[in-house]
Amino acid sequence: MKFPSCLLLAATSAWAQSVSGLWDATAVINQVEIPFRIEFAGEGDSVKGWFFNGDEKVTSTSGSLKDGRLTLAFDHYATRLEATVQEGRIEGRYGRSSRGLDPFTAVRHVAGSSPVSEVPRIGGLWEVGVKSPKGESAWRLIVRQNGADVSAAILRVDGDTGTLTGSFKDGKFILSHFSGARPSLLVLTPNPDGSLELDLSGKGKMTALRPAAARAKGLEGPTDPARHTTVKDPSEPFRFRFPDLNGNVATESDPRFQGKVLVINITGSWCPNCHDEAPFLAEIYRKYRKQGLEVIAISFEEAEQLKDPARLRAFIGRYGLEYTVLLGGEPAELKTKIPQAVNLNSWPTTFFLGRDGRVRHIHAGFPGKASGELHAEAKQDFAGAVEALLAEPIRSSR
Repeated sequence: MKFPSCLLLAATSAWAQSVSGLWDATAVINQVEIPFRIEFAGEGDSVKGWFFNGDEKVTSTSGSLKDGRLTLAFDHYATRLEATVQEGRIEGRYGRSSRGLDPFTAVRHVAGSSPVSEVPRIGGLWEVGVKSPKGESAWRLIVRQNGADVSAAILRVDGDTGTLTGSFKDGKFILSHFSGARPSLLVLTPNPDGSLELDLSGKGKMTALRPAAARAKGLEGPTDPARHTTVKDPSEPFRFRFPDLNGNVATESDPRFQGKVLVINITGSWCPNCHDEAPFLAEIYRKYRKQGLEVIAISFEEAEQLKDPARLRAFIGRYGLEYTVLLGGEPAELKTKIPQAVNLNSWPTTFFLGRDGRVRHIHAGFPGKASGELHAEAKQDFAGAVEALLAEPIRSSR
């Protein structure tokens, strides 16, 4: 059976325009080439794309493909992908218009890999000695290995890098990650003495040791997130006064907060680790609100977002946040806007207040799913702190 040539031409054109499927992409960010995977589905005005953070998908909020021009919006990051599709290749730019867009290319993914023998075993927990601006002496490196394939995350006091993935080749493990945020290229080189040499996005080489080896050398361990931030006077109730997204000012003395256990979350919709934490806070709020829990997010945003918090609204919608969200100011104003805190420099930071309004616990940062067991432990710690405070009687009013 023969088909009219016009129908064959239309079918060929439609296939040429289709972007559905998995692609191998590269973005050039801060002069470093970051390889990663991206997937697309749909056509016309219904195109969607998603980055990967391990098994998690970071999905676009809108997109289209018309006349070879591909556009995707990620409103919760306030970023866009603008590209052309031609002959099985996508070329364009990705990022925030206010900060400039980074070059982006992609070709269709082709499965297959060559076998590698004698792969060093590096799975497990490591510590990386650092001197960070936040006073850290070490970061954690969490590695999961399946033969030559490896996934890993670096956990700092703020949170982790997301899931970097890669494999062993020519004596090195080469891993990368880009989920629309947190671009990273990590090269791990096993050393004869059992240590690992790290090169993170070309920023300089570092050394990772097993925890026991680090202690034997007298090196300090990673920062305890429960001790990183404190308050000047624990006997003083925590005070705040900030507007919500509609301009209505909320304070700690509002009747809706009286006699409640409060979780005060210092956050920002620009902050990837805050994106990791938000869905868990939403879950905790739904579980414990009827028992007397209130969650209050104080979001610090750039000046343009304070004028029109479109990204924050998309952030709230994406994670289904039902709790109170307030605008704290710009990120540089954090310490002056929260003057009761000491060493407040991690995004996010979460304060747990008893029914009397006093700070009982503080947790700096939040380890995402990429941190594995440490992610599960943090969730248990948060839930345990909330349950313990809810079990206490009201001692005094604010």
